[in-house]
Amino acid sequence: MIVFNVLVSSMLFSLMAEGSHSEEKRPKLEKMSESEFPDTLEGFGYEFNDQGQLRNIKTGEPFEFKVSDDKSFNQKHYEALGELITNHVYKLLETQEGLKRMFIPLNSPENEPRTFVFHTEDALTNQDKLLLLIHGSGVVRAGQWARRLIINDCLDSGTQLPFIKRAKADGYGVIVLNTNDKTKTLDSPEAHTEYVWNKIVKKAQAKHVAIIAHSYGGKCTMDLIVNSGDKTLKQRVFAIALTDSVHSFDHQNTPKSTIAWLQKVCRNWIGSTEPLDTEIKCVRSVDVPRVSAGVTNHEMTSWSSFKSVFSFLSKRYEDVAKPEAGTKSDL
Repeated sequence: MIVFNVLVSSMLFSLMAEGSHSEEKRPKLEKMSESEFPDTLEGFGYEFNDQGQLRNIKTGEPFEFKVSDDKSFNQKHYEALGELITNHVYKLLETQEGLKRMFIPLNSPENEPRTFVFHTEDALTNQDKLLLLIHGSGVVRAGQWARRLIINDCLDSGTQLPFIKRAKADGYGVIVLNTNDKTKTLDSPEAHTEYVWNKIVKKAQAKHVAIIAHSYGGKCTMDLIVNSGDKTLKQRVFAIALTDSVHSFDHQNTPKSTIAWLQKVCRNWIGSTEPLDTEIKCVRSVDVPRVSAGVTNHEMTSWSSFKSVFSFLSKRYEDVAKPEAGTKSDL
């Protein structure tokens, strides 16, 4: 009996030691610091499937926000994953769509703070059409509409990838702005947008320029139009498609002549319970034409209006291209 008790005690001690050693090898998530978070999506246990949905590698389940009882840790975990999502989208812009990075300010040394935009190879040489894509405010970066949609829904709804693919198919050169990646000199989304127009778009060969902007990107667009001082801007911009824009003509001191021009070339797809493309009356004194995006979710308005936006661009292009073609044929 004594021998048996000794053996049992020995086994229990061995098991406890084994468990203790195992705990040391696998630290609890709550004890990890931000610097210890994985540096790959796979390290977080996730990957994008063929439908562009973020899924758990082992279970195939969607992303789970709660990984700990510590709410603060859960948020940091989510943000760390989000940073990897940003890099993943950058990679897709380059590998899937063939876009190139252009660092700005132009000609700035590598050791100085700078950011970048993405562009198709023909963005500066396409003599016909150029499309600018401008995201909203917050954590999103170039190529994204909404990080939450990328993580919880799919790449199509949360990124600009479908817009870039469609634009290329329709013959556009494309420039993807990165307004939230600030530098010392480009210290605001508005400054970034104005710089890209004055230093890049202004020198591009395209005769016709279109803009698609979401949320605060609409405000940046309106600031550009009001403040750029470029007399050719209104001659070149033939269409502006906004999705749930937060611009305000009153706050941005928009001249009446500019408002009149915008009401011809611009449309804003807003969050609404009405069916897609239903005209929505303006609650303000004056605004650009507003139609329903077919959803109430602000972040989803770009994706839900995707087809309508490109139909609008096509119609606007026809309106400006036909008179030009007629003029040429008369010569």
